[in-house]
Amino acid sequence: MASVSELACIYPALILHDDEVTVAEDKINALIKAAGANVEPFWPGLRAKALARVSTRSLVCSVGAGGPAPSTAAALAEEKKVEESDDDMGFDIFY
Repeated sequence: MASVSELACIYPALILHDDEVTVAEDKINALIKAAGANVEPFWPGLRAKALARVSTRSLVCSVGAGGPAPSTAAALAEEKKVEESDDDMGFDIFY
């Protein structure tokens, strides 16, 4: 789980991205100050450096996308096949 300091740097980074402004340490610090939050001084620089190497848009768009992992999808498909094979004869002993 993210700490308050991490979130206080993530939200400004998302705001900057949404406004199509380059995510930079000084801009994150300005938003944190405007919000009246206090964070350890290393967090804004760390967040800005991390996002400089990665597309913020791709991070936001890829969270939770694509459904279950392939191994999970295969397990669900196998489970469904087993359930269907039990009902192949069209009757049930409790029917």
